Amino acid sequence: MITATLTNRRSLLGLKELGMDEIASILDRAAYWEASSNKLEPALQGKFIANMFFENSTRTRFSFEVAEKRLGAEVLNFAAAVSSVQKGESIYDTVRTLESMGIDAGVIRLKPNGVLADLATKIKVPLINAGDGNNEHPTQALLDLYTMRKQFGELRGLTVSIIGDILHSRVARSNLYALQKFGANVQFCAPASMAAPELGAPLVTMEEALKADVVMLLRVQLERHEAGMMGTAEAYREQYGLTTERASRIAPHAIIMHPAPINRNVEIDDELVEHPQSRIFTQMQNGVPIRMAVIERALN
Repeated sequence: MITATLTNRRSLLGLKELGMDEIASILDRAAYWEASSNKLEPALQGKFIANMFFENSTRTRFSFEVAEKRLGAEVLNFAAAVSSVQKGESIYDTVRTLESMGIDAGVIRLKPNGVLADLATKIKVPLINAGDGNNEHPTQALLDLYTMRKQFGELRGLTVSIIGDILHSRVARSNLYALQKFGANVQFCAPASMAAPELGAPLVTMEEALKADVVMLLRVQLERHEAGMMGTAEAYREQYGLTTERASRIAPHAIIMHPAPINRNVEIDDELVEHPQSRIFTQMQNGVPIRMAVIERALN
């Protein structure tokens, strides 16, 4: 019988509490799956996984689905917009219903903070966090770490600048928690209205941020902003966007990253998205083996 403790250990709710060795094992297993020449592996044949997205997603949802199908799992896709949630059903009742139907694991994205941690104490199947509120997005950070490790060989000693909407960013939080465990130096660059001083990372100027080994831009999350918080997109680009002029000043060995979706010509100029130093589409590609490793960890 699977105990609640074991189920919780197989869940992936965030990286803040996950040890460096556990994170490294996920990265190593992802490398195994990336190197596999087989498009389909029946490692999870007979297992049922529900993708439960209570908030919109494209990259994350499809990346998980590709990963699940590559592992041979049966995939159930749930979208809140066409579900009983629209009739007033609670998130707990929805997840509990799917659990009752016999799913073996759930991938879940939620808009409100705090709900996922509470759900995990009540649900008996492993849950994988696909982004919860402004809290964490662990698989995005794992694929970011994987991308950096492939580029530089190791993470220790790297300087990583995360630029943009730190306040609303679960990506920034998960990257900070994970990178610090590996001895990387994480620094933030953001307008005062988008900073998160409680996270403890140093806040640097744009000029200083461009000197890093990794220049990571964040999406300006317009849907989370209060009116007037950001000003105009043009003003943001002028002060904090990676323009072609600014990109000319980054080091030759440095890489450009972005979790996407991208507001082109706001966080980053259009012609830089596929610049030789950009790893934006490489990040998306790396999402599949990372999520294969995370799903396998949950179910094996």
